[in-house]
Amino acid sequence: MKENQKWLEDLEKIGALVEHYQKNLDRYTIEQLCYKSKDDEWSLGQMYNHLIRSTLFMQLGAIAKCAEEESTETAEGMSEHGQRIFQMGAFPPIKIKVPDSPQHTPPQPESKEQLAKGLNEVWEKTQAWATKLHEIPGNRKVMHPRLGYLNAPEWFQLTEMHLRHHLRQQETLEQEL
Repeated sequence: MKENQKWLEDLEKIGALVEHYQKNLDRYTIEQLCYKSKDDEWSLGQMYNHLIRSTLFMQLGAIAKCAEEESTETAEGMSEHGQRIFQMGAFPPIKIKVPDSPQHTPPQPESKEQLAKGLNEVWEKTQAWATKLHEIPGNRKVMHPRLGYLNAPEWFQLTEMHLRHHLRQQETLEQEL
């Protein structure tokens, strides 16, 4: 499969996932978005903020770093964990617990409009980077804390996998409303 074709398929999947999250956003009140059934779990709104922020600042931010001429050029690649994730094409169907800290805990949303605007920004910036991926040398990589060194197309694929991974969390949180 040509790399461009893979990126286009990933872009279509990302578009469908963003649309899914946008349509579901319309179903919730701000109270439902902020509802937490347990103190140590996120609300739907926090999950949405996590998706928006991680896509814009982690995944697309890493792609931007790969595009910079002074980015890390390395032959190093993915960790063993990263290789397994990419071979499966998905995160394992388990709950991943991040450390409980202000840095890792997304804020509650201020409004539904804020989340809708964030999802629109995710889609616009994802589309913009998709058109530039072919220009970024494959040996330019950015370190992911668990997955190892990823190049721009791998970060792009990770964007789709991450958005898809949170569908299970969304379903669980909806059942708790």
